[in-house]
Amino acid sequence: MKKSIKDLGDIKGKKALIRVDINVPLDENKNVTDDTRIQAIVPTVNYLRERGAKIILMAHLGRPKGEKNPEFTLEPVAKYMAKVFGEEIVFIPSVEEAAPYVEKLQDGQIALLENIRYYKAEEAKDDDMTFAEELAKLGDFYVNDAFGAAHRNHTSTAKLAKILKPAVSGLLMEKEIRCLSQALDNPERPFTAVVGGAKVSSKIGVLENLIDKVDNLIIGGGMAYTFVKANGGKIGNSICEDDQLEVAKAIEKKAAEKGVKLVMATDVLATDDFSGNGTNKFVAINEIPDGFEGVDAGPDSRKAFAEVLKNSKTILMNGPVGAFENPKFAEGTKAVLEAIVEATKNGATSVIGGGDSVSAAKKFCKAEDFTHVSTGGGASLEFIEGKVLPGVAALDDK
Repeated sequence: MKKSIKDLGDIKGKKALIRVDINVPLDENKNVTDDTRIQAIVPTVNYLRERGAKIILMAHLGRPKGEKNPEFTLEPVAKYMAKVFGEEIVFIPSVEEAAPYVEKLQDGQIALLENIRYYKAEEAKDDDMTFAEELAKLGDFYVNDAFGAAHRNHTSTAKLAKILKPAVSGLLMEKEIRCLSQALDNPERPFTAVVGGAKVSSKIGVLENLIDKVDNLIIGGGMAYTFVKANGGKIGNSICEDDQLEVAKAIEKKAAEKGVKLVMATDVLATDDFSGNGTNKFVAINEIPDGFEGVDAGPDSRKAFAEVLKNSKTILMNGPVGAFENPKFAEGTKAVLEAIVEATKNGATSVIGGGDSVSAAKKFCKAEDFTHVSTGGGASLEFIEGKVLPGVAALDDK
């Protein structure tokens, strides 16, 4: 386990340099349209404020690619955060100008540094620690609360933690690691994973790691058609990775050897127009007519998925089971989420990880309906694959 802010001693008057993930969506007038990520860091910031630390937040917004680009400034985010925290946020325009701002901070006051990705050195793949040393001068200790960026080996997420000590996790990072680890390493059984999304290739590591851990594996979404074709089924124009057919067969074989129940869709909603305005009909998943593509789990599949989920004690969802962005193709994903909510109400532990699953969970349910909704898309995917996240590995061990 990694040390967290709860393991720090007296921090009154100390400068907390905190990496956060507030990469929030903005509209054309630079208004924040979804503040989930800002709300997620409130417990950590308030914990440190209440103990009299001076708070210096570092974050990125978008992909400015190492250039100072006003389109990606964090200034409007600082203004929005002032409403969330009920006090003005000191905005620091650059790392070069930061020192006087930091010196003036009062105990419990919050500052936000301009977009850390304005600096090429932030994302550099080398071992040069110059930028990390520059940043380290701004704090007395380091906190990483940016789980969403923990899979990046960047200066502010990993290198800095090697120089500025103590280097500890924030409360959000701690919760993410705890909930994902508990689901993967110490699950109450039966343990069911729902793996969806378009491509088998992007989820091979996830599937292979999960087969060693789960009792049931529900495979849905576009990746299911690769499995169907591998078994000789007709998939019409459905998305399929022909170079992954052998991989699909290997995954099925491994599941059989491990006694893992693979639950695949048996029927799907097929369409001849991806916009949803053509002919939409339910067909057997292995008999999709030419000119049609599968876009959602059918009624029989939804029932089968729900049955398995309602009888599970631990559930991990990574990826939707249909093109849920279109309301006409959303019923399968919605049914899966509703079954997970019901299981959670009956005492199951449920963890939703991965960008699209989280979007769907927010669209059809409330975050509090689940045990944990991860804030990190790529990070939770790599964690579920069993990969070491640089931003976590660099923190101090308990």
